[in-house]
Amino acid sequence: MRIGLISDTHNNLKNTRQALKRFRAERITTILHAGDVTGPAVIQALKGFEVWIAWGNMDRDPTIQEIAATVLGDGKLDTLHHLVLEGQRIALLHGDDAQRLDALIHSKDYDYVIHGHTHQRRDERVQQTHIINPGALGGTSLFPPSFAILDLQTGDVEFLEP
Repeated sequence: MRIGLISDTHNNLKNTRQALKRFRAERITTILHAGDVTGPAVIQALKGFEVWIAWGNMDRDPTIQEIAATVLGDGKLDTLHHLVLEGQRIALLHGDDAQRLDALIHSKDYDYVIHGHTHQRRDERVQQTHIINPGALGGTSLFPPSFAILDLQTGDVEFLEP
């Protein structure tokens, strides 16, 4: 199973739509969003995918929770998701709480810890835990916008630019 990874979209619909177009072309139906959606337009764009979103530090729009529940379903937006996909244990969070992120990485409870916040791509392993940050799709950054595709069978991560 291959899944899409996005983060820090910061309401950038152009880049988000480019990533979603690629996911559709690759027949990817599951997306993990590591936070900082920042507005309901991005959530609307995700309609039709199976999506989990981590609450980010910039997700201040009071309508986000309601829109996410309506468009994606209850429980799809939370500060921390504990998921099992294809037998792989995954933690999904934004990552702005460095202590919490570090604790999850070193807990040995997860095969993958997916996070955002830094806008910087990350693909590393700490013991058996694979840590991935797909980079940022929106907002200003020193790094080019990016997203990723993760193959849960092989652990391969492909970083892409919109």
